[in-house]
Amino acid sequence: MLNTIMKILFTAEAISKGGRSGTIKTPDGLLDVTLGNPLKAGIEKRGPNPELLFAGAYSACYHGALVNATKKLGSPMTDSTVRALVSLIEDEEGGYRLAVALHAQLPGTDRAQAQRIMDAAHQTCPYSKALRGDTAVTLVVD
Repeated sequence: MLNTIMKILFTAEAISKGGRSGTIKTPDGLLDVTLGNPLKAGIEKRGPNPELLFAGAYSACYHGALVNATKKLGSPMTDSTVRALVSLIEDEEGGYRLAVALHAQLPGTDRAQAQRIMDAAHQTCPYSKALRGDTAVTLVVD
């Protein structure tokens, strides 16, 4: 439940049909995707899978937090990149989990400062916060 002092900035809505091998659409038409499923032969390349979409969304969100962290820590930069690798893992109970590795390139920044920036971004990124406790997220300076 949201704390009453929090301010909702916006709400995104997407509608899924058919699960991992189905479709995702938004009421405004900005997203209309037929999913591929790497676990099913014949449709693995039909479209992006949920983990690929999540990787794109997480890399963009984390990158925004990274840019903010560079400003707060006095190391603003304009040519950084973030690469997200999202793995689907089967757990011991027969369920599924995600594992994430976030790789960042921060040109002109030494490795120690880059790690401080990445750690600060990981503390403020909404996706990172949402995954705390259940998903392993590794931060890698490239």
